[in-house]
Amino acid sequence: MLYRKLGSTGEEVSILGFGCMRFPEVNNNYGMIDEEKAAEMLYYAIDNGVNYLDTGYTYHNGESETFLGNYLTEEYREKVHLTTKIPSWNINKKEDLQYYLDKQLERLQTETIDFYLVHSLNKNYWPKLEEVGILDFLDQLKEDGIIKYTGFSFHDDLEFFFDTVDVYNWDICQIQYNFMDEGYQAGREGLRYASSQGLGTVIMEPLRGGVLANYVPDDVQLIWDEAETKRSPAEWALKYIWNHEEVDVVLSGMSSLDQVKENIVYANEGYSNSLNEDEKFLIKEAARAYRENKGVDCTTCGYCMPCPQGVNIPDCFMHYNYATMLNDPENAKMHYMTLLRDDEKASRCIECDDCKMVCPQMIDIKEKLKKVVEAFGR
Repeated sequence: MLYRKLGSTGEEVSILGFGCMRFPEVNNNYGMIDEEKAAEMLYYAIDNGVNYLDTGYTYHNGESETFLGNYLTEEYREKVHLTTKIPSWNINKKEDLQYYLDKQLERLQTETIDFYLVHSLNKNYWPKLEEVGILDFLDQLKEDGIIKYTGFSFHDDLEFFFDTVDVYNWDICQIQYNFMDEGYQAGREGLRYASSQGLGTVIMEPLRGGVLANYVPDDVQLIWDEAETKRSPAEWALKYIWNHEEVDVVLSGMSSLDQVKENIVYANEGYSNSLNEDEKFLIKEAARAYRENKGVDCTTCGYCMPCPQGVNIPDCFMHYNYATMLNDPENAKMHYMTLLRDDEKASRCIECDDCKMVCPQMIDIKEKLKKVVEAFGR
């Protein structure tokens, strides 16, 4: 296993982290972990060098934290850096901060959480978190030794990411990043900025929920087949991220022992700056081939904005395009429903056609927004 220092913390962490939100389930019940299979996966990963575990209050309807608490015996607990997240959306008053922390310590059966993250930080959650004193709370937890390091996971735009990094002396950040998401949310610029500020960088969704490994159109596979060194689509996607020297940990939400074994093999070759120019070009070509399947030929130029009704037209089309490009409507819908306010959704369109008159791509925007509503329901 290869290791990198996690930002300014100086902690040596495995470049492959175990994302504990996709354990195998009993009868496809998300709240019922198949503990025998999951324990086999967990122990194999740790025995083979994985030392960064990532969970959250809501994962597996709360059972992920409980499972880890039950199966991280003292021997294994000492071998890993344990990360969990406070559910930002449930914080309405100051007392909620302590309530959820106490529940998490109880579930995890630990006195100390190594990395405590503010979950899914965005513009909608931040005002309330700021009001109840989340930053003072984190400072006190560090002073009391209840947590070692602070951080946040992020789902919003680049400008707010910069603001978030600058508002507090965070230790780490967790962002979505893969070869399809260089300009999405924090993206490449956010990754570079966080690293330049000394934050440890933890990458989630390296395979976009497994889609980049499982949904491989013929034209994309033909591109992978051109490579001199043959790799699976999953290995290409992971290799792309590890190639970035600004990346410290890549989380994989593994759901089978085979996936654990495969990813550990890939991680043993996950060196930074190891891709040659031909391989970098192939990855860009694969991304281009995926994008040719997008449903709306929107370039996000913003000429259509502002919409008189408040519709966030570029973002509506962006989420719709991810649904069509990656054949992944459920994940795209989740991002659409979570990241856009109700007054920004496509259903607010009154078909005034003002936007069509200024669109350089001459998109019939009102008709395409109907497609968004059909796909996502709003």
